[in-house]
Amino acid sequence: MSLYTAETRRLTKRRFTRFFLIGVVLVLGAIAAGMFLTNHKNTPEVVAAAQAKADREFQQAVVQADAERKACEAQAQPGNDCSQMWTPTREEFQAQWYMPPTFNFRKNFGDMVTTLAAILAMAAFVIGASFVGAEWNSGGMMNLLLWRPQRLKVLNTKLAALLAVLTVVTVLLSAVWTGAFALVASLRGTFGGMTSGAWQSILLMELRGLVIVLAAGALGFGLASIGRHTAVAMGVAIGVVVVLQAGLGTVLAMAQVKYLEMYLAPTWIAAWMNKSVELVDYNAPCVGAGSTCEQPTLTLTWGMAGTRLVAVLVLVVGTAMWTLRKRDIT
Repeated sequence: MSLYTAETRRLTKRRFTRFFLIGVVLVLGAIAAGMFLTNHKNTPEVVAAAQAKADREFQQAVVQADAERKACEAQAQPGNDCSQMWTPTREEFQAQWYMPPTFNFRKNFGDMVTTLAAILAMAAFVIGASFVGAEWNSGGMMNLLLWRPQRLKVLNTKLAALLAVLTVVTVLLSAVWTGAFALVASLRGTFGGMTSGAWQSILLMELRGLVIVLAAGALGFGLASIGRHTAVAMGVAIGVVVVLQAGLGTVLAMAQVKYLEMYLAPTWIAAWMNKSVELVDYNAPCVGAGSTCEQPTLTLTWGMAGTRLVAVLVLVVGTAMWTLRKRDIT
């Protein structure tokens, strides 16, 4: 049996991996079920009911506005300009505002792809950290290196097995996720505007989500390998989220730093998933004059986000390889 096959079986047979993935599937199922139950298809009856409600609200607003205007005119106080009081218009009471939520596949599924990527990335990080961290903690890595004394080959094979399993899991769940929300759109929404270009855009977004999942798995694997314990990777993750991101965001906001979101990881993840993110500097004076005065903006692209993601991966995984080669196996 090859080392790669053995490591793949070791990962897939672990109870932690199986139970964690079952938990992820249950969470995803709950999200899909919630979206199904909270959305409704806009049938002709629903549209008619919404239009009737909009008409009633408009008529009530007209009556109320007329009563308030008459009361204003009756007071006849100097300086009262009753002609400037609000007068309801039909455009302010559109039927679409009185309809129940409906799932538009083209408009809403992108957010669901991001949700899937975020949940799977979290799972990949934990599974990747546990996969190698548990072996260091139990002494399994030292025993493995006794009959496979090629350190870098062993670690690279473990990482390759992890990434391969994560790829298969992500692709399968993405296909099921897409099918589930296609069903939600069919029964509780609409497929309007789903052209070949729209499907291609969704596929590319899911591929970017796959990259996020694989990167998270590699980061968890690398951090646990550096610290030789699963807890090290989890501690770093908690420190980055709680201390670095939350604390840094607060400090930057107090210091009124320009484009402070640029220093926060979620912004770069959003730029990668959505292809771009536009930041607004609310602390700077606006550009222009009058109604055209606008705050300066900065656009972060998916290419910029990808470059930083690669840099972090090279740093963490490269350090894991270097420490395994240089440090004693104890």
